[in-house]
Amino acid sequence: MLRYLPNALTLSRLLLALPLGMLILRQDYEMALGVGLLAGLTDALDGFAARHLNAFSRLGAALDPVCDKVLITVSFLSFASVGLIPWYVAAVVITRDLVIVTGALCYHWLIGPFDFAATSLSKINMLVQICFCVLVLTAQVIPGIGTPVIDVATLMVVIIAVASGLHYVIAWSTKAVRHRGKGVHE
Repeated sequence: MLRYLPNALTLSRLLLALPLGMLILRQDYEMALGVGLLAGLTDALDGFAARHLNAFSRLGAALDPVCDKVLITVSFLSFASVGLIPWYVAAVVITRDLVIVTGALCYHWLIGPFDFAATSLSKINMLVQICFCVLVLTAQVIPGIGTPVIDVATLMVVIIAVASGLHYVIAWSTKAVRHRGKGVHE
């Protein structure tokens, strides 16, 4: 029974996306911060549980990044909807993910199956986005966090999202060209 705990924690994070978005849209930032922190806790615990219970699964490995992306997408769309961030920031974050998913699908259809692993830059991107979401919500709860801090954090989110997205596009395009080149010359 304990071997299902990591996946249950991961799924609970997915289920927290809707209440998180609704709380942000209702501008109940204290509760939204609490739900966001709970989601972060489940993210830490699912990995901890998987390692300590030796309960790794393909389902969990696939669900974990999907849950992260759903939470980030809901958060950025909700923030933009209530005017906490500019729409272009949400567009950059979401477009990056759509480009990566579209590229992965095209690679799979045109080249073949592949093992996808997050890059270091992608992991930094996710960490920056999560910290940004916590910062935006915290700024609504604690008035001492000023606009300049949010502006710098916003710039970091945009720069890292673009850099990470371009890194994936270049790396996978290069890999696809090399793979196609091998097939032509063999």
